[in-house]
Amino acid sequence: MTVAAPFDAERALALAARTLDIEAAALAGVKARLGPAFAQAVQTMLACRGRVVVTGMGKSGHVGRKIAATLASTGTPAMFLHPAEASHGDLGMVTPADVVLAISNSGESDELNVIVPLLHRQGVALIAMTGRADSTLARHATLVLSSAVEQEACPLNLAPTASTTAQIALGDALAVALLDARGFREADFARSHPGGTLGRRLLVHVADLMHAGDALPCVQPQTPLAAMLRVMSAKALGFAAVVDDDRRLLGVFTDGDLRRLIERGGDLRALRAGEVMRREPRTIAAGALAVDAAALMEQHRITAVLVTDDRGRLVGAVNTNDLLRAKVI
Repeated sequence: MTVAAPFDAERALALAARTLDIEAAALAGVKARLGPAFAQAVQTMLACRGRVVVTGMGKSGHVGRKIAATLASTGTPAMFLHPAEASHGDLGMVTPADVVLAISNSGESDELNVIVPLLHRQGVALIAMTGRADSTLARHATLVLSSAVEQEACPLNLAPTASTTAQIALGDALAVALLDARGFREADFARSHPGGTLGRRLLVHVADLMHAGDALPCVQPQTPLAAMLRVMSAKALGFAAVVDDDRRLLGVFTDGDLRRLIERGGDLRALRAGEVMRREPRTIAAGALAVDAAALMEQHRITAVLVTDDRGRLVGAVNTNDLLRAKVI
């Protein structure tokens, strides 16, 4: 190994620019070659009754893992199969109902070509993504997607660079075409990403977070103010809901209302809940999204919202702390 020359910032920037130019040209080439085979590949994957099994060796394998993950997260059941492990038992994961997407720039990967005849024997549809249309893999494939590039970005034209960029972009193109054909929407994406921000925004409902039953600070209109304050302190939600005998919501009294009441002065001992409550408080349904509750609180500058059923009866309450814990906000 030769000793490296002193670092040259201008040369590094020039090589970076050259790399991006070569990879951009590679993608333009892939785009120019899109045709009936791509549409047929999408149709084949769309009709697949099993899974899209993505396989590849080396750098193509790393790309294949990403493509399988992207397909799975956008509505197309997919998995990655390591071709070397496939020869030692893992090929049993593949069924005739599956479609195999095999990735190899040269199309001559020994590990892949060993399992191709076995896939044919099972009657599995084989889509090859390769840089060589005359390769062994391409000749045995049902469909061939060209990921050919004129040159690698590597100055030695050896390390997979432009070729892997072409592969990953072509995989993304397949995933996007498939999600569109499936009518895949935000809610579908959220279901496969429940731990992500979008998943929390589209999947978490008020009913999942709300306080209910004995946790609710409820009083009746005739309840003395002092007794209502004891209920508020015990439940520690910062408010008390005023309800009738059928739990229909009549009003609400909050910590802020208490401060304003004290500021006005006067004898508070004779007051009752019905006299100090605020009528027509903000409410939301249990089936609403938690993000809608957050929007309601922000719009009206309140820290909690009461949950009622279709008859106006109190069934729960949710506050900003609940939304923060659930990472909705």
